[in-house]
Amino acid sequence: MFSNTIVYSILAVIITVLVCFILSTLLPGIERKYIHARIQQRIGPVVIAPGIMAPIKFMFKKNVKVESPVPGLYKILPIICFIVVLCLLIALTPQAFAIPALSSLVAIVGLLKVEEICYVLMGALSKSVMSVRMPFPDQIKGAAHNSVTRSFIEDISSRRSLRMITYGSFPLYLALFAPVTQARSIFLGDIVRYQQINGPFLFTVSGAIAAIVFFIGYMIILNEYPFSIIKAKCDVIEGPYMEYASKYRAIVYLTRGFFMFVLGVLFSVLFLGVPPTITSFSILINIVVVLIFVVMMGIFSAFSPVFTNRQLLPTILGATLLGMLSIVLGLL
Repeated sequence: MFSNTIVYSILAVIITVLVCFILSTLLPGIERKYIHARIQQRIGPVVIAPGIMAPIKFMFKKNVKVESPVPGLYKILPIICFIVVLCLLIALTPQAFAIPALSSLVAIVGLLKVEEICYVLMGALSKSVMSVRMPFPDQIKGAAHNSVTRSFIEDISSRRSLRMITYGSFPLYLALFAPVTQARSIFLGDIVRYQQINGPFLFTVSGAIAAIVFFIGYMIILNEYPFSIIKAKCDVIEGPYMEYASKYRAIVYLTRGFFMFVLGVLFSVLFLGVPPTITSFSILINIVVVLIFVVMMGIFSAFSPVFTNRQLLPTILGATLLGMLSIVLGLL
């Protein structure tokens, strides 16, 4: 009987993950087709093109030899990002609540930080434009002298990624811990149970403020306009993703849509008390929340330019103060 329960739980998690992943492949197309294209008054791509057809196309492209000091690590970083997002989703399922080491906010924050650090490594381990030896040095600063610091194009995105890890994503982490003030626990199971008894955290003053902060952090950690300084096409082309081709580029595309879905589910768990599971119709709430976030992000990004530091720092500081306010109100 006990073994049957374990098998049932494992199957429920696997099917939940598969359903969520399949749905996540539609999110980039929905954002570009029904949001960006409508606002910009153009036709836009087919819905399945960005998240399904593009990865399939890249799978059949010829791979390139990466010019990197550690090519093996550079190639595996997109795979690590995908695994991290997969672990995040598994941790949010109710079946995983029985594993304290996985289903705590400390674990969630740790996984999110690993995903962010990968961007720093991507930029730091890439030293040429599209892995082609150019007839000119791939440098933007410095000379061949021992006392002069040299800088490559890809170093820009690496430094910007490190800056965003240092303070850019801080509002998101404040929003993640805001529900703890009500549930008095960092474990997802306790946070969900508290909301099922006392109502969603979102419908409190503290929760409403934290939800705004969460959305700002959502756009920051997804590197979406106006917070996309690590991959601004005007100066660093595609940032940390620039030299990924073939199947590695496909994994990058799939991970982005999957990450969008998982962040929406994370909000459902922390602010509504609804974990994702295929065994309940409540998964429809998770899907609706995910779509709402995608639509909101699409609207904001369609009208927003890329923030410079002059706009970025005050925005992040203001979101951080709001996050601290939500925590203080929750403790009162």
